[in-house]
Amino acid sequence: MPITRRFFLLGGAGLALSACVRDGSEEGIMAEPTSSGPSPFARNYGALPDEPFPIPAADLKKLKPKYRRRIVDFPTAEIPGTIIVDTPNRFLYLVMENGTAMRYGVGIGRDGFSWGGRGRIQYKRAWPRWTPPSEMIARQPELEKYRNGMEPALDNPLGARAMYIFQDGQDTLYRLHGTQDAASIGKAVSSGCVRLINQDVIDLFNRVRPGAAIIVRQHEDEAV
Repeated sequence: MPITRRFFLLGGAGLALSACVRDGSEEGIMAEPTSSGPSPFARNYGALPDEPFPIPAADLKKLKPKYRRRIVDFPTAEIPGTIIVDTPNRFLYLVMENGTAMRYGVGIGRDGFSWGGRGRIQYKRAWPRWTPPSEMIARQPELEKYRNGMEPALDNPLGARAMYIFQDGQDTLYRLHGTQDAASIGKAVSSGCVRLINQDVIDLFNRVRPGAAIIVRQHEDEAV
């Protein structure tokens, strides 16, 4: 079924504008520590010291509660494993069974540096090299030193994981990737890719299979 404005705005328990948190889930709504220990959100965004480049805990003061990972009700005709990026509302949904989805907050590209439509996750990489496109180097000559790639690191623009979006067998040059900048989630500041806080991109990476369908909406009334 095509995704239309009616589907997103009037679709029952709803999609991006009306999805509700599933109380009692592991990704529940509680955001503050309790007497029994850290909240689910705090556990989700703790330090990851065993990574090749140890990842510090995310700064939850900078990651707005609505953009923190959680399971939501999400009725859709798309099959489980499909990724749907709701660009206007800065959410990424991974479709799950029984009318649910895992929802993540994302940052997106600035106007003029964005891709939309239906594609596939062609392949995935942990701690990927980043190679800026020639067009980006032309705009930012200081990136010339990375023409042949930037080594993996916490400050690598692709972060801890990357998933590569292809359409009709061609590389779109757009990625789902990590970032250490919690304050950038929910904003439009990148050069086009969809970014998630590193803890979230690792979680998504572990759930998504190569070849998974991805749908990126750029407008509220867009059908894709």
